[in-house]
Amino acid sequence: MAANVSEDSRIVSLDQFRGYTVLGMFFVNFVGHFQAIPAIFKHHNTYCSYADTIMPQFFFAVGFAYRITLVRRLQTAGLAATYFRVLKRSLGLILLGAVIYHLDGGVKAWSELRELGLRGFFVQAFQRNLFQTLVHIGVTSLWVMPVIASGPAVRIGFLCGSGVLHLLLSHWFYYDWVMRRPGIDGGPLGFLTWTVPLLVGSLAQDAMAAHKDRPPVARLFVAGAILMAIGYALACVNLVTPPAKLPIGPQAATPGTSGPLAWLVEPPFVPPTQPINLWTMSQRAGSISYLTFGAGFSLAVYTLFVLACDVGRLSVGILRTFGTNALAGYVIHDLVNDAIKPYAPKDSPLWFGLAAFVLFLGICYVFVRYLEKNRIFLRL
Repeated sequence: MAANVSEDSRIVSLDQFRGYTVLGMFFVNFVGHFQAIPAIFKHHNTYCSYADTIMPQFFFAVGFAYRITLVRRLQTAGLAATYFRVLKRSLGLILLGAVIYHLDGGVKAWSELRELGLRGFFVQAFQRNLFQTLVHIGVTSLWVMPVIASGPAVRIGFLCGSGVLHLLLSHWFYYDWVMRRPGIDGGPLGFLTWTVPLLVGSLAQDAMAAHKDRPPVARLFVAGAILMAIGYALACVNLVTPPAKLPIGPQAATPGTSGPLAWLVEPPFVPPTQPINLWTMSQRAGSISYLTFGAGFSLAVYTLFVLACDVGRLSVGILRTFGTNALAGYVIHDLVNDAIKPYAPKDSPLWFGLAAFVLFLGICYVFVRYLEKNRIFLRL
């Protein structure tokens, strides 16, 4: 926890982008519960919806800030102290995540625990619930630690290698396992592809640092568009590979169009008409197509904030509040969610669901704004 954060040292576009991401997380996590909410604001695990764009943006922001702080600390604190701090921070996030998300399963009697044994405990307890946002950030931060201070070529190579490794493991066994278990946000091996938006964030920081006087808006946006196109192209491989035969998504192919469009799956934000497989964009699978598209989308959205906040002088108060204290907002929003949801049934009309969200958002804002006014910022 930090009581003092220098205003001059902050990057306004990053704070505003992070604040927008927190606000987006609040929205999709709360309203996705309601049947009346449009499908694009919900997670489906068979295509990339708006809800699925939020988590990659957190990793993009983490990678951006990770690169700044690590390079700065290497210059002032030295190699050993810097990497030891990264290790402590990452393990701290994993521990906090374990407390928030809990482990899988449980026992009700000492005899059950003895029968389960140590091996059974590790097999049962660490498959699903643990692997959500904070734990994924912690594990992915550890995974990229050897290369985060390296040059762009090394990080791009590591990013590609991690994606290929995930793809090979998915083809071997992992995709079927994580989709049927079912896993959350990519499951235990999700860090391999969450590496993509995190390292793309670090590369965006390189570009911003090299052009402090004139942010490379066009370059960033074009790079984001290219990544989105690559992600979509990877998703289209679905059409020339066998379906996964899972009990979700379309179970039979529908007649397609002829000509060049026959080689294309539905674009992001549109439900699929073909059976899914490991090439399909899926947050549950942590698929390489999804995280590549998500990294590009994150970069494109961040570019809009660079244009508005760094080239222009826009700064929205609520985004600043959430963006400068994102971890506090994350922890608080789960507590507020649990307090309100018992009286917000799934079949509520749209107006009631949105009104409940406004109440939820207002309570979250009151808490996080109080922390900001008292200069209390939750850090690990």
